[in-house]
Amino acid sequence: MDTFQFHDMKLTWLNGGVTYLDGGAMFGVVPKPLWSRKYEGNENNQIELRTDPILIEYKGKNLLIDSGVGNGKFTEKQLRNYGVKEQSQIDSSLQELGLSTDDIDYVLMTHLHFDHACGLTKWHDNKLVPTFANASILVSQIEWDEMREPNIRSANTYWTENWKPIVDQVIPFEGQFEVLPGILMVHTGGHSDGHCIIRLAQKGETIIHMADIMPTHAHQNPLWVMAYDDYPMNSVFAKEKLVKEILENGYWVSFYHDAFKRLIKWDTTGKKIIDELPRKRESHTTK
Repeated sequence: MDTFQFHDMKLTWLNGGVTYLDGGAMFGVVPKPLWSRKYEGNENNQIELRTDPILIEYKGKNLLIDSGVGNGKFTEKQLRNYGVKEQSQIDSSLQELGLSTDDIDYVLMTHLHFDHACGLTKWHDNKLVPTFANASILVSQIEWDEMREPNIRSANTYWTENWKPIVDQVIPFEGQFEVLPGILMVHTGGHSDGHCIIRLAQKGETIIHMADIMPTHAHQNPLWVMAYDDYPMNSVFAKEKLVKEILENGYWVSFYHDAFKRLIKWDTTGKKIIDELPRKRESHTTK
């Protein structure tokens, strides 16, 4: 597993599964000759996208950013359509660290689309139960409301089985929420109406987890937004503001979906990578 020591915080990327989605959908109106220079696709025009939760060990607490694609939650048709080549192995990832799902104190949900939220519940004795039984699950109020009452577009990604078993664990918030000192969830909208980013601040340094308004390092350009975004112009404006701040201040950016980079830091122009944590490729799924 890939790890990064960020002062008093230890970050570990767990195995949350992998999907292969259409490159055109992932890069919206950006032509393939442009996006394929920055992020490789396969012969079916699909790109590899990890769904790896980030474990943060900090101040005696265990926090997760998002929850993976889960296990046993998909029909054969869904596995094919969503290009799910590997499902979550969160239990075994945590076991390697001497932990279990019961040791998770907080789950920070950037949003509740199925590829981020399926890992919140699991099957036990033919019944769906919470995966992280002792955790508080944090999510924006806007996102939580839409999860339970999706519209005609979002109904395909907000699944009842991902929220009903955890309803008593959810703590919704408005605007922003400080989970612990140095860990701040901030509502941005864009990819979904309730989408959030996460700021990690330690000793004058910052990591911004951009979630799905910058799903991979290749999406740095504010105009490169996904066809999956429900409110693409909100994504553009939020990303434009955040990227400016990131480049001017030398922040790190972390990723949930990127198959190649776990963390990245650009120079002030955004054209040169000055530091990065690449993903170990031993576990690379065969295309």
